[in-house]
Amino acid sequence: MSLIKVDNLTFAYPGSYNNVFENVSFAIDTDWKLGFIGRNGRGKTTFLNLLMNKYAYEGNITRSVQFDYFPFVVPDEEKLTVDVLNEISPEAQEWQFIKECNSINIDATDVLYRPFSTLSKGEQTKVLLVALFLKENHFLLIDEPTNHLDYEGRQTVSRYLNGKKGFILVSHDRYFLDGCIDHVLSLNKSNIEVQKGNFSTFMTNFENQQKFESMQNERLKSEIANLKQATRQTADWADKIEKNKKGAGDKGYVGHCAAIMMQRAKAIERRQQRAIDQKSQLLKNVETAESLKIFPQNYRAETLAVFDNVSICYNGKTVCSNVSFEIKRGDQIALSGKNGSGKSSLVKLLLGENVPYNGRLFVGSGLNISYVSQDTSQLCGKLKEFALNHGLEESLFFAILRKLDFSREQFDKDIGDFSGGQKKKVLIAKSLCERAHIYVWDEPLNFIDVYSRMQVENLIREFHPTMLFVEHDKFFRDLLATKVVQL
Repeated sequence: MSLIKVDNLTFAYPGSYNNVFENVSFAIDTDWKLGFIGRNGRGKTTFLNLLMNKYAYEGNITRSVQFDYFPFVVPDEEKLTVDVLNEISPEAQEWQFIKECNSINIDATDVLYRPFSTLSKGEQTKVLLVALFLKENHFLLIDEPTNHLDYEGRQTVSRYLNGKKGFILVSHDRYFLDGCIDHVLSLNKSNIEVQKGNFSTFMTNFENQQKFESMQNERLKSEIANLKQATRQTADWADKIEKNKKGAGDKGYVGHCAAIMMQRAKAIERRQQRAIDQKSQLLKNVETAESLKIFPQNYRAETLAVFDNVSICYNGKTVCSNVSFEIKRGDQIALSGKNGSGKSSLVKLLLGENVPYNGRLFVGSGLNISYVSQDTSQLCGKLKEFALNHGLEESLFFAILRKLDFSREQFDKDIGDFSGGQKKKVLIAKSLCERAHIYVWDEPLNFIDVYSRMQVENLIREFHPTMLFVEHDKFFRDLLATKVVQL
């Protein structure tokens, strides 16, 4: 057991006037299993890079362990998987690889002697975690491991991590975090806090703290308003005294009195301003998640689409077979199944893409569909250009992004430089601007922070738009789906 200590950490990117971190201090135990949470764009990945000395910073970070980062970049993916693992963890024996693979539900005899490139994304995630955890005296920094995992894969990896110790895990999947962490590292607006417990414990404490801070803030706002009013009155009073000097008989005496009163007024004003500043400091850590709105269109018929014994095949290989379900007004249908079971193919089929299939598909005429893709790699350019290219009302689009915790500074940046969560929020904001009969969202929550997930959940529960969605976040699916189609 040892400590990782962060003392007065301050960091800003070159050329930026805003600090990402300012005088941050805390300590963590290298035996802890830490979940690292915070809103998109706050600096979680930046902090992991600072731990690995990738950037220059002010302050001190002391540690007695070596850090490793996941996702790990494999230089040559055509090598056999066993050779890739040996390069990552050269001291480990093959029997250890086999044992660890079995504990994470990977058939070692199947994957070890195949080229790494032939493994699915989920298999690659699992074997790389196995190799990294076999390195002794290393502390693992795990950044968003669930994005290529289906629900069963997430459960498996969560159980595997629960049996390990010594890691920081960035994830926004609430069930996943609850299954494998014993401490929470919370990146707030103005500091980083450490709490003991799983995510649910943290969230309960956080919500209670937010209620308390909100009550405090209302009181402080009132006090600040009163102080500002008193400051204005003091300034007016000083001005009137100064004006009284004009036309007075004994200008020297009146001027002397006015000067004394002016000094007193200025001293009172300075004290009032300090009080305002001190009270304003207490308002920094409250998280706000404003309500979102959506504008669904009401389709003229009860049934919007029908999949009747639909089977999808690629190059002679059946992806899914005999899938049947209807989409009716008000349905919120979740497509569920392992990776590769055909969920995205069914989505593309509904969107009218050229997907080879057998069976019968009915899509209502004139059906307007709003689509959120799981792929954000094509996003680039300024937000203003994005809105123009997609026919979005710019003011509405920007207002939604502001509610999703975008700062005004983000509006002038290139979307390609956004974090993964911010890119996905751009697509969600686009969809919320569109009037549609059905909203088709393919893994919309990848990289999205917990607070924004809650905003989206509350939106859907309030407006009940007709939806077809793919999402491996079990909490989200269980809360919202009116029907689950299991593939």
